[in-house]
Amino acid sequence: MSDEYWYEDETGSLVRPYTVTRGRTEPSGRHTIDLMSQVTAVDADPAEPDVDHARAALLALVRRGARPVVELAADADLPLTVVRVLLGDLAEAGLVRIDRPRQVEPAGQGADPALLKEIIERLREL
Repeated sequence: MSDEYWYEDETGSLVRPYTVTRGRTEPSGRHTIDLMSQVTAVDADPAEPDVDHARAALLALVRRGARPVVELAADADLPLTVVRVLLGDLAEAGLVRIDRPRQVEPAGQGADPALLKEIIERLREL
């Protein structure tokens, strides 16, 4: 067991979010980053990208597999506004792709009536 004591384990990050984002509260205007926007790592040069610790840690999460912004914020344990700014920076650097969320087809248009009846019956049983 290590004798080192990490203060961040109990107090959280000692670096304030506005420091990580360089004082910005929104990503650049070129990127629309919705809660459910899908983030995917872009296959780039195998050389390690020149990004700071916060952006590199977020990029490592994205490289584990594509997922929505909201999940990345939860996994990174960072405020959503911070994650949106960092993702905007990574997209500007060409390291991630941010896709708009897919539109969900409204119920009633293509929904299976038998499935809907089954759901209603099961709910009534509860």
